[in-house]
Amino acid sequence: MKSVFITFDEAHYEKITDVLEDNDCHGYSYWEHLMGQGTNGGEPHFGSHAWPSMNSGIIAIVEDEKVDNLLEDLKEIDENRPQLGLRAFVWNIEKCI
Repeated sequence: MKSVFITFDEAHYEKITDVLEDNDCHGYSYWEHLMGQGTNGGEPHFGSHAWPSMNSGIIAIVEDEKVDNLLEDLKEIDENRPQLGLRAFVWNIEKCI
């Protein structure tokens, strides 16, 4: 099992949930408002007057064999709208109850 943590501009929400559904990843947790700034020259997402956009985050625990396809689909979303920002991080899950 792997944990996939996805951070994204809130405008991507429906596309992200569609990708999770299409990849048969039904269980996840969602954070609606995350603030931050990407490392690749992206604009800050602080929800302020100067930087009004916001990020969101989703963490999903998925089977190992689903990770590569999921990441490919997420990369496509990011490449279609790179100015919005999207990142995905994968960690091993040691134990789960």
